[in-house]
Amino acid sequence: MTKERQEGLVFTNENCIGCNKCISVCPVITANRAVEVQEGKQIIEVDGDKCIACGACFDACEHNAREFCDDTESFFEALKRGEKISLLLAPAFAANYPREYKKVLGGLKKMGVNRIISVSFGADITTWGYVKYITEHNFTGGISQPCPAVVNYIEHYIPELIPKLVPIQSPLMCAAIYAKKYMRITDKLAFISPCIAKKAEIMDENNGGYVSYNVTFDHLMEYVRKNNISGNPVGDEIEYGLGSIYPMPGGLKENVYWFCGEDLFVRQIEGEKHVYEFFEDYKKRVLGNKELPFMVDALNCAKGCIYGTGIEEEKTKTEDTLYEIQRIKAASKKHGGASAWGAKLSPRQRLANLNRQFKELNINDFIRKYTDKSKGNIVKYPNTAELNEIFKKMHKDTESERTIDCSACGYATCNDMAAAIYNGCNNKKNCVHYIKGKVETEKEELQAVSSQIEEKNREIQAKNDVIGQMVEEANESFETLNLSIAEMVSGNNTNAEESSNISAAMSDVVDFCNSMKTSFATINNLLMQLENNNNSITQVANQTNLLSLNASIEAARAGTAGKGFAVVAQEIKSLSESSKDTALDSNKNKEEIVSAMNKLAEESEHLIQIVDEVNERISNLAASTQEIAASATMIGEVSDELRDKFEELNQM
Repeated sequence: MTKERQEGLVFTNENCIGCNKCISVCPVITANRAVEVQEGKQIIEVDGDKCIACGACFDACEHNAREFCDDTESFFEALKRGEKISLLLAPAFAANYPREYKKVLGGLKKMGVNRIISVSFGADITTWGYVKYITEHNFTGGISQPCPAVVNYIEHYIPELIPKLVPIQSPLMCAAIYAKKYMRITDKLAFISPCIAKKAEIMDENNGGYVSYNVTFDHLMEYVRKNNISGNPVGDEIEYGLGSIYPMPGGLKENVYWFCGEDLFVRQIEGEKHVYEFFEDYKKRVLGNKELPFMVDALNCAKGCIYGTGIEEEKTKTEDTLYEIQRIKAASKKHGGASAWGAKLSPRQRLANLNRQFKELNINDFIRKYTDKSKGNIVKYPNTAELNEIFKKMHKDTESERTIDCSACGYATCNDMAAAIYNGCNNKKNCVHYIKGKVETEKEELQAVSSQIEEKNREIQAKNDVIGQMVEEANESFETLNLSIAEMVSGNNTNAEESSNISAAMSDVVDFCNSMKTSFATINNLLMQLENNNNSITQVANQTNLLSLNASIEAARAGTAGKGFAVVAQEIKSLSESSKDTALDSNKNKEEIVSAMNKLAEESEHLIQIVDEVNERISNLAASTQEIAASATMIGEVSDELRDKFEELNQM
């Protein structure tokens, strides 16, 4: 939130909580804008084009969320640059700071301020101008205009009353015009001011740019104290009269009575709320040609300018200032002789002295013009159809709902709130009834949803009961499954172990076959040796047989002497043939043995091949058994996890 976004004299700072109190006291429905800064949070900003700077929001706001602009900083910067500046001093300054104002003025003089003119003297000119103009033009029912907030309101919102504004400048402008035109002061003028709205007056195009700076008491004294500005006591230059009491409520009325007598009816009205309500009614009297007072003395602030919008807050908490202005008032009435302020003179004599005092003044120099500024500012009220549409969107469907008038939104009536919405400066979210209705609707919807949820919960509970039963059954199945898995894992482990044992035993068979093959080879070698031996025996038998034959021949030759030897030769022959036959049988048996052994060797090779295949299958079986065991373990873990999930589900 920034001041730049809120162009005008008054602006909202970051302290705003959107409590609507500023709206409730503001005389202008459209001067405040409800702005949503985040979801569910609104603040109330100031529309500078519509704000009349009445300051009512400062009194109402308990959060210090409103600030105002004046020319204090630029005034002191100009002094530092050496710019020639003279002061116009509001009479309320002495009343608010009776013991320090002269030292403050002395400090400003030391900083470069040139001359100091009391606006009380300008108020005396205003009184002279008012009485002269009213009596010469028979201008009864005129509205006083020293208060710039009052003028702002009439120019912006009740242009019908512009002709009733007394066309005489305010005390400030009368003092400024007198200083420029009659005292020939060429300096820029700065107004030491109790009023925020005076900035609007000095900037008005009808006021000729006589005054350059509006320096409020509040910001001035803050600067003075912060920078220790002080000097030798200094007062203002021009003697003044009863104009010094203009800042107090009824000050103008008392001046009129002073010069015209108390038989006249001067309508006195003050206060941000009352004065603007009065003008709405006064417009009807003017337009209805009803009886009007001699004049209307109207001030925006309930306690007058001595407690204006631009003074320090602590000053509003006591009545010390009011007592001080009474002392100033008493001192102003002690003049005598030809003075217009002689207490012993009659009103007629005082008026004659006043006219004589200002006979050199040209009243035309102090005539004030006004401008109709109502274009784009007059509050637009919706017609019946538009109003109904707005109320419909606010969920105000009945007459009683449209006339709740609780003022929680800040507006006095529901119609005013609707008008604010119609003018785009507020929204339905700022209506308590709308929010309440929305909450009630949401509550009903929530209750309906809650009922649906309860019904769903009942359905879910019923399903949960079924699920619970299924879970129990599933748990039992899981127990059976886990038991089976455990048995399968155990069996697989046993199979794996047996497979390993069989594989080891088959390795022993292979080793046996290999050993048998080695033995076969050894036997074969022995058989081959046997064959060699048999061959040798056969050769010996052949030789023996040959020897036996030779012996038989020799025995035959010997005759009877060789008969015995012939018998031996015959036996040797028989032995030789028998040995030969035996050797031949042995070779024949050897061949059969070799043939059988070769067949056994072939069979052992086949057995080894079968054993290798069995071994491979056993290894595969063992690996598969291990995989099955691992899978079974995993299945068991998944089963346990599923069982746990089912138990959690059953507990929900």
